[in-house]
Amino acid sequence: MTDEQRTTEVGTETALTAEPDSQTIEIARTFEASRQRVFEAYTDPELIPEWWGPRSYLTSVDEMDVRPGGIWRFLNYDGDGNEYGFHGVYHDIVEPERIVQTFEFEGTPGRVQLETATFDEQDGKTRLTVQSVSQSRADRDAMLESGMEDGARETWERFAELLESIEEATSR
Repeated sequence: MTDEQRTTEVGTETALTAEPDSQTIEIARTFEASRQRVFEAYTDPELIPEWWGPRSYLTSVDEMDVRPGGIWRFLNYDGDGNEYGFHGVYHDIVEPERIVQTFEFEGTPGRVQLETATFDEQDGKTRLTVQSVSQSRADRDAMLESGMEDGARETWERFAELLESIEEATSR
């Protein structure tokens, strides 16, 4: 990781930014759906397996209690049957504007990130921005080097596809 700002297009419309001398990663994308629709899809445990994580993994929701103090835990399964857990706690929910939560990959316990997701609507589209703050720059850099950019790209592509299918189904 250099001391220059790192901005990577991780999909046609997804940008990942990591500022120099910062503990933060920001991922942003504009979706072709209303803020309410994007927020609902983002917080619906029935829809999470449809979009969360890379395409080559299956995702299940072990727990998801979307309220301040509520916990969440998602599991990814690869083709060899390996399980990868992720969990956190919801700290603040302002529907349909913002979610503040923690994020921890169970494979690297103790590396907890504080994530703030903001949902900004303009002209019927929604800009979703997730800012993840690590406990140190080294933790942030380790996350970047773990392949999270590819995972973020696939996740947000899948989320856009899900929102598109929901929009098509409701416009019939």
